[in-house]
Amino acid sequence: MRTVSVLLVATVAVVGASSPQSSPQPNGQRYVRTNVLITMRDGVKLNTDVYAPRGQAAPLPFVFLRTPYGIDGKAGSLNSSFKELADVDYIFVFQDIRGRYKSEGQFVMQRPARSAVERRDPKAIDEATDAADTIDWLLKNVPNNNGRAGMLGVSYDGWTTAMALTDPHPALKAASPQASPADMWLGDDFHHNGAFRLSYGFEYAAMMETSKENESFKFDTYDTYDWYLKLGPLSNVNEKYLLFKIPTWNDYVQHPNWDEFWQKQTLIPALTQLTVPTLNVAGWWDQEDFYGPMAIYEQLEKVDRNHLNFLVAGPWNHGGWNRANGQKLGNIDFGSDASKYFRESIQAPFFAFYLKDKGPLAQPEAWTFEAGTNQWRTYDTWPPKTGVTTRSLYFRADGQLAFDPPPDAAERFDRFVSDPAHPVPYRQRPIQMTYDPRGSGWSTWLTEDQRFAQSRPDVLSWQTATLTDDVTIAGEVMADLYASTSGSDADWIVKLIDVYPENVANDAKMGGYQFMVSNEVFRGRYRTSFEKPAALVPNQVTEFRYSLHGQTYAFRAGHRIMVQVQSTWFPLIDRNPQTFVPNIFNATATDYRAQTHQVYRSAAHASRVVLPVVARTALRSEHDLR
Repeated sequence: MRTVSVLLVATVAVVGASSPQSSPQPNGQRYVRTNVLITMRDGVKLNTDVYAPRGQAAPLPFVFLRTPYGIDGKAGSLNSSFKELADVDYIFVFQDIRGRYKSEGQFVMQRPARSAVERRDPKAIDEATDAADTIDWLLKNVPNNNGRAGMLGVSYDGWTTAMALTDPHPALKAASPQASPADMWLGDDFHHNGAFRLSYGFEYAAMMETSKENESFKFDTYDTYDWYLKLGPLSNVNEKYLLFKIPTWNDYVQHPNWDEFWQKQTLIPALTQLTVPTLNVAGWWDQEDFYGPMAIYEQLEKVDRNHLNFLVAGPWNHGGWNRANGQKLGNIDFGSDASKYFRESIQAPFFAFYLKDKGPLAQPEAWTFEAGTNQWRTYDTWPPKTGVTTRSLYFRADGQLAFDPPPDAAERFDRFVSDPAHPVPYRQRPIQMTYDPRGSGWSTWLTEDQRFAQSRPDVLSWQTATLTDDVTIAGEVMADLYASTSGSDADWIVKLIDVYPENVANDAKMGGYQFMVSNEVFRGRYRTSFEKPAALVPNQVTEFRYSLHGQTYAFRAGHRIMVQVQSTWFPLIDRNPQTFVPNIFNATATDYRAQTHQVYRSAAHASRVVLPVVARTALRSEHDLR
């Protein structure tokens, strides 16, 4: 090992790094930082920090994170998000991905996995090769390692972890992609079912591609609802602001549909094997990437031959399992330290078992948090296949919602006018910029009280009578909407909501609170094909059936269940012109027109939300693992 130590010191000297440094944080004081530039197979050097415990005696595994957000100051994470791991000693490795911060090379947003042909080229690169080349270097040059590496990360860092699984280094023995995007068109950051996520897609692309380091777009209006409305058609973005200089925005414009560009970018087809134990992590109220971790888990499940694929979903927003104790999210109190519980009782044992042979590991197939009762539940499969019955909640007359289908043979419907000039805000105004340094409601908007929307004439609502028993769901929630429009295109937003009693003990402000449990948008032009959009037939009843995503939730006795339907969600989702144009990014101001929408609730066209209802006798808690 002495020779390896000399190699590391020599490498540090060559790249001009300073002598090892320590951080003022308690764990930082125990860890020694060494900065190195690691050469990839194509000659590009990536900036990397290695933190090893001071006075390390026994060989240790690596915990490796790759990020586009900069690694300076990562010592602080050893006393926060990584504290439970750092307390028991690992060698931590943090790396700037190529083209970002202090790493060389060109940054490509969500760089696609190498094709089969490209894999025959020894110099071809993707995020998997950069991860593998780094692990190979670490094994050979960092002293006193045990020959194993684990990877983890949240969001883009979760995506780089998932990408490493497409062609893993043999020493990669555990991975945890957390809140990783999987498909930026079907359901993650930039689009949902073809509807463009305007505010996030615009602000994130500008932040990541204006310079090599994060640089936020400078708004001249505090309430960005006003700014985006004054922007007008999306064609004004390049003409007035980005000036065709932001590659990702140009990609949006050139690829409005789920074409080869987006299909190549998704990592799902590249996950063809599973040799690395994988802990997939999602937050039920993730404002950025909930689709991704579920899609990755589902794909890995198809190729899992040795029970190496696991899922955890908890009461969190994006990356919320790394913040404080996780008891509250916005106004919602989940009654327990869910984040700390995850880090101590799930994540730490997972890496200890696979990287250090410390166990046994009591890891169920799926470990999910059931809000409402505020308990962790365990399942042998996800979604659960036993003890679950599919039940439909039907839209009925007078704003009623019921498990019995509508009896009317005659056509019945509820109607509203959707006007692109006056769109429904997706959260309460003012709507600050996404990452406003002065504070923003972005991170918790999914938990906001929906009463602000219910009062609008362009939002339809139906609700059940007061529940006499709990209604518990576990699995995928579906919308099955029968609707028409006077125009030739329309968006449909469906929200499943828990309506609290008017009097809530010990918390008066929660009286009558409308808590959004599941939701999703669908752009009507894609009802038959995501690749080839088609105009809607005006005033023709059309079925729109799509997922509102998975959830584990208990609607408690004394509460009501509500469904809201609307057609704008601004500026989270761009305004649909509601007159069909081939590419909305090229629409003109005159294309945007108010249209009348109808949602049907008759026997022949019974709009509904489909719930996976769990029998109480089928429920298991985390105590079953002990």
